[in-house]
Amino acid sequence: MGGGGAITEWKDIPMELLLRIVSLVDDRTVIVVSGVCSGWRDAICWGLTQLSLSRCKNSMNNLVLSLAPKLTNLQTLVLRQDKPQLLDNAIETIANCCHDLQDLDLSKSFKLSDHSLYALAHGCPNLVKLNISGCSAFSDTALVYLASFCRKIKYLNLCGCVKAASDEVLKKPV
Repeated sequence: MGGGGAITEWKDIPMELLLRIVSLVDDRTVIVVSGVCSGWRDAICWGLTQLSLSRCKNSMNNLVLSLAPKLTNLQTLVLRQDKPQLLDNAIETIANCCHDLQDLDLSKSFKLSDHSLYALAHGCPNLVKLNISGCSAFSDTALVYLASFCRKIKYLNLCGCVKAASDEVLKKPV
């Protein structure tokens, strides 16, 4: 055979071809395919632009910590919770890895503190939509800080954010 080199293993399939194949199949098939090998799983993560982990009932924090470094093209992430699982370290990892994030749902993340908003302010400047409803620990100072760095925000759900949604902070120019 000439200098073309044959593909002899699954892991040798070029990333571009794999992403094209994955884009043509349904979500269930993508999940099955991700079990073929770690290279395919990584490629699938790399190609994801939208992800919802809201049905994750346990260990959401650990899942985010392990997945976020592979989700560099993510634009939409839903982390809505029935019981609070997320901690600041998961949000910091998202902010450090998912710089293209535009839509983030952190509703009912009762365990998050201002550190999460500071991390998002520095790592996710393209945020357009942020749902932090029920995140009662965020302060108005952190919210103003976030708004000063994330200038593209058009939608911000503050329902239940009693410390961050004061009349004074909502009047402040950014």
